[in-house]
Amino acid sequence: MKNNLDETKPIFLQIKEQLEDSILSDSVKAGERVPSTNEFASYYQINPATAAKGINELVTEEILYKRRGVGMFVTENAKHILIKKRKQTFYDHYIQPLRQEAAKLHISKDELLEMIQKGDERDEN
Repeated sequence: MKNNLDETKPIFLQIKEQLEDSILSDSVKAGERVPSTNEFASYYQINPATAAKGINELVTEEILYKRRGVGMFVTENAKHILIKKRKQTFYDHYIQPLRQEAAKLHISKDELLEMIQKGDERDEN
């Protein structure tokens, strides 16, 4: 868990994103237990209902499931679901605006690909 929370974003979203990032980075794998609402609340000194909101969103998205009396666990398809969701978000927030700006500047798809590849070459050096 991160040591502190960012004041610019709702706490429940930060908890949700922390869990998502842990799953994507394989810090928490399918079938493993995640921290409970009360553990998050205690660690961050927040209301348990706030932590529960982030966790419950992950249950709704089928990233987590509840075992009564035991806790919340990562579903088998969690990583696949998260990658698919994040790819769509990446497309919506980065690729679409990039394409729109390229069109305004009359940059062709080939030129755009060339620019991206040029960036790759710089990274390799």
